[in-house]
Amino acid sequence: MKRSPLTLTVALVLIIVFGLLLFTYQVRKSEVAVVTLFGRIVNTKTDPGLGFRWPWPIERVDKLDQRIQNFEDINEQMRLADQNTLMLEVYVGWHITVPAQFYPKFRGSVEMAQERLEELVRNAKTEVAGRYVFSDFVSADQKQMKFAQFEKDILTKVQQSVAAQDYGIDVNFVQIKKIALPESVTKNVFDRMTSERQFYISQIDASGEEIATKIKSKADSDAAKILSDADADAFKIRAVGEAEMMHSLSVLQQNTNLAIFNMQNAALAELLKDRTTLILDQSTTPLNLLQPIPPQKFESTNTSAGKIP
Repeated sequence: MKRSPLTLTVALVLIIVFGLLLFTYQVRKSEVAVVTLFGRIVNTKTDPGLGFRWPWPIERVDKLDQRIQNFEDINEQMRLADQNTLMLEVYVGWHITVPAQFYPKFRGSVEMAQERLEELVRNAKTEVAGRYVFSDFVSADQKQMKFAQFEKDILTKVQQSVAAQDYGIDVNFVQIKKIALPESVTKNVFDRMTSERQFYISQIDASGEEIATKIKSKADSDAAKILSDADADAFKIRAVGEAEMMHSLSVLQQNTNLAIFNMQNAALAELLKDRTTLILDQSTTPLNLLQPIPPQKFESTNTSAGKIP
């Protein structure tokens, strides 16, 4: 019985595909492949693309993710160098650098590696926290806080531990996620922050009083100078006025009655410049000027020009 060319072609294609599945494997850009021969590592492929292998169970291919992994540790209580306590939580980023070292240590399991890193981070966090005091984390002065240095110290400690164990991984970062205070110390913290704020308030008040004193002192000095200048000007004006007064007095002494009349007239104008009702004796100076002038009697004389003879 003859088989059709189509059937043979399909069968050949299926054999090729099946052979490729058995003897090849594909590595993505974010992966690294570890090839083991009866449990022993014989090859690691870090470049993306197609790789060749013997079919299982002769060779086995495990693919590991080379991207940065991250996790958060538990929020646990830390004791500081000044015997205060602090609730501290961090998150960590790491990735696989040497697959040949990583694979036998953790049997290719990222979860096992993360559990080990969590333990190392907790130990490093506890040890490093013992070098810091409470004011390094909670303070009204931002320059006094040492978050960045604390993170750097934990990262250095964890990296040293990982390198010593040849885990084939690298810890990229350790950063603080949360800082909390136990209820037993919350009140003490608030009292201390209030005290620090009050200290800054006192400094600001003292500085303001000092500036106000300087301004007031300058204002008093300027006022004293202005008054002194005004007194000097007033003395000069008074001297000029007295000189003019002496000149006017000498003029008034030439006609005493006219001077008295002018002064009474001026006083009367000043007294009656507004609507005023006064009940006074008309003989009182200067009201005596308001009395009617008595009629004057004049004798008429007829002067004869002369008789005409």
